[in-house]
Amino acid sequence: MSDSTPNSFLETLRDAIHAGDVIPCIGALALADVRHHDSGAKIPASSDELILAMNNGQPMSPRLMYEFPRAAMHVELKSGRNKVNKFLTDTYAPDVWSVSSMHEALFELLPPLLIDLNRDTGLQRLYAKTPHTLVVGIARIGGTQFRYKLFKHDGTSYSEVDESGIDPSAPVLFKPLGTPMPEAHYIASDADFVDYITELMGGFAIPDFLKTYRQGKRYALLGFELARDTERMILSDLMYASAGGWAFMQVEPSKRAQQFCTRHTLEIVQAKEVLPVAA
Repeated sequence: MSDSTPNSFLETLRDAIHAGDVIPCIGALALADVRHHDSGAKIPASSDELILAMNNGQPMSPRLMYEFPRAAMHVELKSGRNKVNKFLTDTYAPDVWSVSSMHEALFELLPPLLIDLNRDTGLQRLYAKTPHTLVVGIARIGGTQFRYKLFKHDGTSYSEVDESGIDPSAPVLFKPLGTPMPEAHYIASDADFVDYITELMGGFAIPDFLKTYRQGKRYALLGFELARDTERMILSDLMYASAGGWAFMQVEPSKRAQQFCTRHTLEIVQAKEVLPVAA
């Protein structure tokens, strides 16, 4: 494990992200500095924060507090899937949140592919005047075997397209766990994750052009603790056929996090900053 991040290494990493040789993948800590414009409250992003926000600030039972998908499944069984989706849309759709410093730094690099495992719209708002392709994860949808939707942004608005309608030169923003924009789709409950991960393993949750593009690429995991099973499972399938990379972590990695990084040839870099690639 590295305990420092020399400037020369970070500069090389920034260049590699910009060139597309390294794919940045961001987790909940990417939103660590995002605050509500009026109240100053932090945006809920981590598993615990989402559970508390969904339950009106009150903790749920220890069994349900273990992981947000489990808590969301409990709410879905009691009150329906729409209640979970409404909570996520009400939380993330309004333009009431400050800009993440990690989002700003990555937007300046404009990588060919950026994977965002959060459900907020921060990156999409930064990309609002930049033509790009949006890939959104979906689950439990009838009439199709695929578990994603494709949207083309022309610098003004989104329109749904198939692979033949995308601009191959445009940067790609991939939000596997969903977003409220331009349509609200989420991977949230245990049932969502079971369906999505099953199809992700089968190759039906990633467009063909990304399957080809990602082969042999390295990854920079930014803003993850790698403490939850579902998070590691999603990342394992997203990084299929990778050439390794780095996991930048602010916390001491758990044994399972270390095993995950070893399995995927990821060097753990102990970083003081959430985003060590910022200039």
